[in-house]
Amino acid sequence: MQDYVIEPKEGFRERRRYEILDGKIYAMAQPTINHNTAAGNIFNVFRTFLKGKPCRAFVDGAAVHFSENDTVIPDVMIVCNKDIIKKNGIYGPPDLIVEVLSPSTADRDISYKKDLYAKHGVKEYWIVNAADKSIQVYFLNNGIYKLDNVYQIYEDYYFALMEEEEIAAIKMEFKLSLDGFEDLIINVEEVFENVE
Repeated sequence: MQDYVIEPKEGFRERRRYEILDGKIYAMAQPTINHNTAAGNIFNVFRTFLKGKPCRAFVDGAAVHFSENDTVIPDVMIVCNKDIIKKNGIYGPPDLIVEVLSPSTADRDISYKKDLYAKHGVKEYWIVNAADKSIQVYFLNNGIYKLDNVYQIYEDYYFALMEEEEIAAIKMEFKLSLDGFEDLIINVEEVFENVE
């Protein structure tokens, strides 16, 4: 993956990022504050947990090279195989990828990229929606993603519309499917802290 450069009249250089999906180039828009906040919160949880452990967390900016025709820049990822980490990106499947939806990328995140990650053996995939404060968690099972659950923060008025059993069934914490991550508990409220 390469950056293309815009040289404005003021003389500074601005690097634009893009992904390659099925051989087609897609420019990446600048993330919103809510997008950046959710991704940063997730990265901080991963980074704190992984301190002193062999796996590494990466936040938006590191490219994952699956093939000549498919290079992506996930919002957050965990990589446990140090052999696929190179100076200019990741060359192989991360163990977990998180995509925070944006209007310009949502269709690709929930369709092509989801299929791409499954095909290449990414063990766990999260689709995070900062707008409705939800996280769809998918686990890889025989080469296909199966939805584990959707975790969400509900506005107070929703609770007035729910039965007690529905309220009791809401889960605000979950664990990863990855080996060695049994002690990491993800708190949904922490993921969306300061997301408006």
